[in-house]
Amino acid sequence: MDSPDDGTLTSDGERAVFGVTAGRRAKVWWWIRSKERQLEVGQEKDLAARFIEDIVKRFENVKSLGDGALAQLEDEELFFTLDPESNSIAIQIQHLHGNMMSRWTDFLSSDGEKPWRERDAEFEAQDVSGAELRQRWEAGWACLFAALGPLRPDDLLRTIYIREQPVSVLDAILRQLAHLSYHAGQIVLLAKHLRGPEWRTLSIARGQSRQYQARPRD
Repeated sequence: MDSPDDGTLTSDGERAVFGVTAGRRAKVWWWIRSKERQLEVGQEKDLAARFIEDIVKRFENVKSLGDGALAQLEDEELFFTLDPESNSIAIQIQHLHGNMMSRWTDFLSSDGEKPWRERDAEFEAQDVSGAELRQRWEAGWACLFAALGPLRPDDLLRTIYIREQPVSVLDAILRQLAHLSYHAGQIVLLAKHLRGPEWRTLSIARGQSRQYQARPRD
């Protein structure tokens, strides 16, 4: 008598182990693997959705730093420069506005470097008021958030183009976060320099880390 491990032959000549043929085992294996893959895809989409949710918060945080700095300055102070090679806050805003409008307009469907963008002009002094600069600041961010909002998990691995170079949507988002954080930091630094001792901190106040850590949380 054949042992169970050796299997037995069915009427059509197919060997069965514990009464299950190889063909049946293959079907069961593919069914299990398909269910595993469905679970993996679901987890990947959950992770991508969480990334989109969190990255929006990071952008909001960067904007809030700039907002907090700009709120402490008079319009004329936006044009102050530390030296001839430094950029004023006005120049920073001009550049960020041009960059965000170019990158985030038709984000998924057109090159991020738009033909109508005049990048060099962003770094030149322009006849613009403080109020207009503040409007440009808001317009650039509004364009960014309007493009981020509709993104879906499947969009993150899509390929888009910046200066005709292919990049993933995920990479383009991370590049923007790094770029905007870099310039927001410069705006905060200049604003803090201008305000001096009157500066209202935008993070944990110096010497207040322990008190901040111990404060009640909701």
